[in-house]
Amino acid sequence: MYFLPISIAIFLIFLLLIPFLIFMLPAVAFSKLGLSPLAGLLFFMLCLIGSSMNIPVYRKELDYYEEPDQSAVLLNRFFGIKIPEIKERIIAINVGGAILPGLLCLYLLPRVNLSSAMLATAITTMFSFYLSKPVKGIGIVIPAFIPPIIAAIAALVFAGRADAPAVAYISGVLGTLIGADLLRLNQIKRFGLSFLSIGGAGVFDGIFVVGIISVILA
Repeated sequence: MYFLPISIAIFLIFLLLIPFLIFMLPAVAFSKLGLSPLAGLLFFMLCLIGSSMNIPVYRKELDYYEEPDQSAVLLNRFFGIKIPEIKERIIAINVGGAILPGLLCLYLLPRVNLSSAMLATAITTMFSFYLSKPVKGIGIVIPAFIPPIIAAIAALVFAGRADAPAVAYISGVLGTLIGADLLRLNQIKRFGLSFLSIGGAGVFDGIFVVGIISVILA
């Protein structure tokens, strides 16, 4: 016969608390970066909400017809949902994946060694560029866990233990945004991308994980 080492009630409570713990871990991470626990939780929630908000910064009317991507074809074929014709190319900035993390980076920069942060950011930028790729209908995608891990290793190598969490966050955010998004802006037309969100789509996942990695280093 098999017995649980704990009571059923405690086991069920633990299962119910798992979503709460997952939700709180990034919030604690931001508080470890110098914010108060309440500010860390608020920042985390704002990033989640802001991930669905994109502020257009560039629009250009297309002088040719943009072919619909595979997802648009499937939606029309199986669900009868017709995607409007693409008549312009838009570059936007994601609130939760670029603007808010960028503001936190500006807050953290004066509190760490600038040279360490720049070196770690340069390394993360290089890896982010080579690991990312444009995908039609989605934008730029990148493996979510690799850039944060690279940023963490670079922070441990170039920064002291006390500065490592902040340097990991700065290099993870800026390196991912520069390497995966900004350096690929000139490819938006070549790959047929009609919409690019800086800090959005697949890039947001990597930036989100940076906060979790940062608290592990704290």
